Amino acid sequence: MSNNIIKHITLGGLDVSRIGLGAMSMSGYYNIGAGSDTESIRTIHRALELGVTHIDTAEIYGPFSNEELVGQAIKGRRDQVVIATKFGLVSHAGAGPGVIDSSPANIRVAVEGSLKRLGTDYIDLYYQHRVDPNTPIEDTVGVLADLVAEGKIRYIGLSEAGTETIRRAHTVHPIAALQTEYSLWSRDPEAELLPLLRELGIGFVPYSPLGHGFLTGEIKSPEQLSDDDWRKTNPRFTGENFQRNLRIVDEVKVVASQTGATLAQVALAWLLAQGDDIAPIPGTKRVARVEENTAADRVQLSTAQLERLNNLTPAAGERHDEGNMSVIDR
Repeated sequence: MSNNIIKHITLGGLDVSRIGLGAMSMSGYYNIGAGSDTESIRTIHRALELGVTHIDTAEIYGPFSNEELVGQAIKGRRDQVVIATKFGLVSHAGAGPGVIDSSPANIRVAVEGSLKRLGTDYIDLYYQHRVDPNTPIEDTVGVLADLVAEGKIRYIGLSEAGTETIRRAHTVHPIAALQTEYSLWSRDPEAELLPLLRELGIGFVPYSPLGHGFLTGEIKSPEQLSDDDWRKTNPRFTGENFQRNLRIVDEVKVVASQTGATLAQVALAWLLAQGDDIAPIPGTKRVARVEENTAADRVQLSTAQLERLNNLTPAAGERHDEGNMSVIDR
């Protein structure tokens, strides 16, 4: 099947399908029914068949098992795929998973592990997962630039970095992409981040483009989430905030009914309409969802519909709990 089904864009020079696939939920982050590795691999294969080329993972997902899963799925199909993975939330000097470490020595260990698990000799897009307050960004990007020269990685990305950090990083070596949450209910990047990325020619990869599933309209009450689902403690999914945020879903529903698309497709189509330097990575571990999400590429929203969505009431509640909020936008 041809790979030209989905439109392509470039992220700072790297060619990707403008709808990608986030693999995180394939390794236990959202407990939405026991997903199996077999179904996850089928999901990745179906995405590739539909023309998705951009697959996003990270060493911390699992930890490690998500990269192994992606590696298994792309075996024999490496040339069809742009692999994005992330380092910096696993300290390999003994402190382990969940410890921020972007020291040059740690990156050297991390990249070898990721290459091995992914079954490849190069990573297309290698992101710093969170900014490390103990390592100057210049040192981190310096070693990443060496890895580019060595052919181990092709492009450098940052995740959840603040504007000042992005500027400093970009002077050491061009940054191809920034990954941050952006969706109809998380509009914060529009104020400062997007203008800066456009000034510097850096692409934008929105994660959680469906608001962690909220914008699909399928979660009607917090009771639907299992006790070990991390969304249970997310401020937007609790108490009054949850009820308030359902109003956003109602507005998306109106546009969905006008266009004959699903709510998820409308949310993705809105993001795609924000610019041809934006490549969202909706995450799923189900074939049917990949089919639904990729079809958003063909949904055309009218000016009036875009206007209506642009004017939605912002989401009630911070997008993460305090602990997670403290390590972003640095």
